[in-house]
Amino acid sequence: MKQSPHSSPQSRPRVIAAIPAYNVEQFIGKIVAQAKKYVDEVIVVDDGSTDNTAQVAEMAGAQVVRHQINQGAGGATKSCFEIARNKDTDILVTLDGDGQHNPEEIPQLLVPMLSGKVDLVIGSRFLDKHSNIPRYRRFGIGVITLLYNFAAKIKVSDAQSCFRAYSRKAIDTLNITEMGFGFSVQLLIQARRRGLVITEVPISCVYHANSHNLNPIIHGLGVALAVVKFRLQSQLSSLSKGESR
Repeated sequence: MKQSPHSSPQSRPRVIAAIPAYNVEQFIGKIVAQAKKYVDEVIVVDDGSTDNTAQVAEMAGAQVVRHQINQGAGGATKSCFEIARNKDTDILVTLDGDGQHNPEEIPQLLVPMLSGKVDLVIGSRFLDKHSNIPRYRRFGIGVITLLYNFAAKIKVSDAQSCFRAYSRKAIDTLNITEMGFGFSVQLLIQARRRGLVITEVPISCVYHANSHNLNPIIHGLGVALAVVKFRLQSQLSSLSKGESR
């Protein structure tokens, strides 16, 4: 494995998987057990669950950090980053706790990261692998990705995937302020703006009845508005430098 700037020549990079989780007791145990095979430690951020998510995650071998109240996907992922910084993590892998992502695909995200030339790896649902994404969600994700890519030099195929790997540089550089699902694009805009190297690998994705408990229209509009806000902020910031990001 690649030598990281935080590792000695004989050591390998320390990889942590962090899983934001909210009322996913039926999935989280299996996800933790599978993820443990490919990383040094699994962290579950229980975002104010009212079921047994925290207990099941602990029994499966995860370290659990609990939010007393639900802070949203962005708030939970922000905690994942804070934990990774404090643990002097070399690579942070994030994935959902509701069974959409397959932890067995973690090695695919790590391969480009271990080259030492990449800072952020996105697991894209729109490359080669099978994903049973409902048509309305596929459309919404496509619109959000289009907004992210518009007039940008660096484009991606899936701006909203939360199955990602981050380098130590990304862990230290990126900062989440968006508490909703718009955080996923906020991080990409920050990464692009700050010159981090982004790449994608194909992943599968399984949607089921309990994959998402938010109204898809409200969810999609909220993320789209967040993308527009962050793009405008980025464009205004870059005008003085003559950049297009």
